[in-house]
This record gives sequence, C-alpha cells and structure tokens, in this order.
Amino acid sequence: MVVLGFIMLVVIFLFLFLGGLLYLYAGVENIPVRGDHLFPELALHHMPHFISIIFIIALISALFPSSDGAITALTSSFCIDILGINRNLAIDENKRKKIRYRVHLSFILVFLIFVMIYKWISSDSMIGIILKVAAYTYGPLLGLFSFSILTRRRLLHQWVPWVCILSPILCFFLDKYQEYIFGGFHIGLELLLINGIFTFIGLLTISRKPGMPLAKP
Repeated sequence: MVVLGFIMLVVIFLFLFLGGLLYLYAGVENIPVRGDHLFPELALHHMPHFISIIFIIALISALFPSSDGAITALTSSFCIDILGINRNLAIDENKRKKIRYRVHLSFILVFLIFVMIYKWISSDSMIGIILKVAAYTYGPLLGLFSFSILTRRRLLHQWVPWVCILSPILCFFLDKYQEYIFGGFHIGLELLLINGIFTFIGLLTISRKPGMPLAKP
C-alpha cells in the first residue's frame, strides 16, 4: 500500500504536468477554451487525426475501468450489506445472480442519470462541482474518523446520525451567506474541513468521558 501510494503520487504529478502543457499549448495557439472543454477541443480539432484517435482511446481506457470498478463496488456493497443475500439461506444461487444483475443494471441507470444531470448543468469545470459535493458528503466522515482516532469518549449513538446531517446543513448556509459573514473572503475547498470540524464539535457535545454513564436523551 505504501509503495502504491508513492506510485500514485508520480502518476498524479504526471497528469497535472500534462494538463499544464495542454493549457500552455492552448495559450500559444490562442484557443479560447477553458475547463472541461479544453481537452476535447484540442484532441478533436487542433491535432493530427492519429493523435486524436490516441487521445480518445486513452480517455476511454481510463474512463471505463474507473466507472466499472465503482459500479461493481456499489453492487457488491448493496447486495451484501443492504440486501444481505449471502446471509439469507432461503435464496438460492440462481436467485442471487438475478438480484446482482438487477442491482448492477440499476446502478448503471443511476450513473447515466447523473451523467445527464452533469451535462444539463453544463459547468465549465465539473471537477469543481464534484469537489463541492464531496465537501458535503465526506465532511461527516472526516469528523467521525478524527473523533474515533483522537478521542476515547463514549458516544450517544442514537444522536450521531443527527449530527452528521446537521453539519452539512450548517455548511450549506455558511456557504450561501459567506459574503455577509466573511466579507471578501471566499470559502472554497476549505468547506470540507469546516464540515469535519462541525461534526467533531457535535460529537464532542453528545459524548461523555470514559467511565461516565451515558444518560438517556
């Protein structure tokens, strides 16, 4: 895992370097395209045909394993953890296979719907939208993980979901009215850290020191 981490650092650096080269090339050629539209514009209209074909093949080869791995992981998690098909002895193997196929096709449809929604949004930088969504969804996970690692306090578990729901809601209003609160300062990806802090504070509020009885709410 450690070796893979260093390898991924090199790969990410290479992608960033190549992306920077694309922007430099667009600037030299005076191509007025930015964001997510830059790559297809350069690949399809400003390069030789064989280079365009290589770009498209490389894009497809990078896209399909990522989407396939995500859909497969969601299918396995939903079938095993949510539906519990492996725990239910009354379901035979043929029925389990049918359930897996249906769940897999359902997640493919969900992915297609999200792709159409992103197409409808038509943002110049879709990665910005994805990171914004991740700031809301991963913030409570960050707070929960930090709380479990850094403290040994006992939680009132029935209140934990409410804390994890309330934190993103507070972040939404903070992001919406930040110009009235902070003036010229603009919150960007820091929203993920703020969301985690809100969750951590909420968990501290509903927790007790080790050895103390947990009072019923």
